[in-house]
Amino acid sequence: MVLVLQKEIREQLKDAMRAKDTTRVSVLRGLLAAFTNELVAQKRPPQEELTDEEALAVIKRQAKQRKDSMEQFEQGGRPELVRAEKDELAIINTFLPAQMPRKEIEKAARAKKTELGITDKANMGKIMASLMGELKGKADGTEVKAVVESLFDK
Repeated sequence: MVLVLQKEIREQLKDAMRAKDTTRVSVLRGLLAAFTNELVAQKRPPQEELTDEEALAVIKRQAKQRKDSMEQFEQGGRPELVRAEKDELAIINTFLPAQMPRKEIEKAARAKKTELGITDKANMGKIMASLMGELKGKADGTEVKAVVESLFDK
């Protein structure tokens, strides 16, 4: 139960304020607000701190929100808003652990497919469930899903 991430974000917020980096300040304040909202949702006092694991879950949700917004803005033909979301996502990603490269995910997916002896697309969910358990926090779920689907497209 390490409590480092939230303190690190507070420190970076101070630095960003001194540097007058408005985008960074906005994103970091948003993360701290999301942490407080998470505490309130869990019926804990707002001045308490989240564990690093809980904070990472909140940060991942924030990253997913940015990705979803980028997709919506692209569909709506709003490139300036896509750019803003990309900038925010880049800041958020600095707090997330490095994700596994696609080649590694493919290797793990092939091994899991062989291990479970699955040959048809109908049982793809079994591979997904097993892989996500192993790769939790190391690989993005949408990337893993795309890789597993590609195994059956051939």
